Amino acid sequence: MSILTKPFGYLGLLTLLTLTACSKPTSAPSMGSLLGDNLAGYTKVDKSRPIVFPQDHLSHDDFRQEWWYLTANLKTKQGERIGLQWTQFRIALAPDKADSQSTLSDSDWNTNQIFMTHAAMTSKGAHFAEERWSRRHPRLADVSHSPLTIKIDNWQWTGQDEALFPAQLEVDAEKFGYQLSLETNAPYQLQGEKGYSIKSADGSVASHYYSQPFIKVSGTVNLDGIEHQVSGNAWLDREWSSQFLNKAQAGWDWFALRLSDGSTLMLFQLRGQTDQQPSFYSGRRMFADGSGRNIASKDIQLKVASWHTIDSVRYPVAWQITIASEDINIHTQALNPAAKVPLSVSYWEGPVIVSGSHEGEGYMELTGYD
Repeated sequence: MSILTKPFGYLGLLTLLTLTACSKPTSAPSMGSLLGDNLAGYTKVDKSRPIVFPQDHLSHDDFRQEWWYLTANLKTKQGERIGLQWTQFRIALAPDKADSQSTLSDSDWNTNQIFMTHAAMTSKGAHFAEERWSRRHPRLADVSHSPLTIKIDNWQWTGQDEALFPAQLEVDAEKFGYQLSLETNAPYQLQGEKGYSIKSADGSVASHYYSQPFIKVSGTVNLDGIEHQVSGNAWLDREWSSQFLNKAQAGWDWFALRLSDGSTLMLFQLRGQTDQQPSFYSGRRMFADGSGRNIASKDIQLKVASWHTIDSVRYPVAWQITIASEDINIHTQALNPAAKVPLSVSYWEGPVIVSGSHEGEGYMELTGYD
């Protein structure tokens, strides 16, 4: 979910996917090119389109891109903090034909849809990340129902019937893995205006976006060969669109925070390409009963508190966040400042600790700094 500057065209991506399952690209693509601005043939985000459950848990192949995105703040029985990320991206290489049909046959190998999945684990002293690529095929990578399943190879989310929750999430990577049970009774939160989330000041870019920020987690993690029993909280984001950034935007800073009063806070800023181009801000304060309040862009103040350099790139790993309308004045600090995700698409993503007017924890994602 990051914005880089290196170009990576669809032809190159198609070449990578000539095998039944694919390893990561040999040169870093730009997520800006994958989450691009070519709308020809794709469905546009429509403010009047309602989000409908459980249908919208599944994929939307007529849109250019989407993701199922989970972050978790966990603790071992010894009290050690561990953060987890799991994200399955769907990317369309070209618009699907209106009369196309999917059947369990050889024609399934002929697809315009690919999946890229990222998994990561972060502790105070370690950070591991791995990715998988595959074309869509029921045997390799897919999003299907009865039960709702989101998978790539042996990394798999399994829901119940048509629902996302309760769910089991299993990831087995080279240096880490996790087997988690995920449960929630909270209603889904529709971001923006009933799930229509604006991504630019002029309203020209938007996405369909909903969240479940009240997930209870239990299970086991394997960190560098050592198994731990864990428990804690998780946050799921679902988002799809055909254009995610405009040409004036360089990247984003995104926060998913769980506060000590039981509320959760989603914030992001989309940064301009230059200091002269203003950032666009959006946020929402959410509660477990399903209620919530959108936060006006003018009420959000984000200020970098400290930077950390990784591979000659500086990342803002601590922030001061002030939202006067919500009586929030907090400091966020990365649990592990070295939590860069060094995959074919590079970005910073990791758990944060919250202090100030509210205590808490959460996750932060930083893109477009490379």
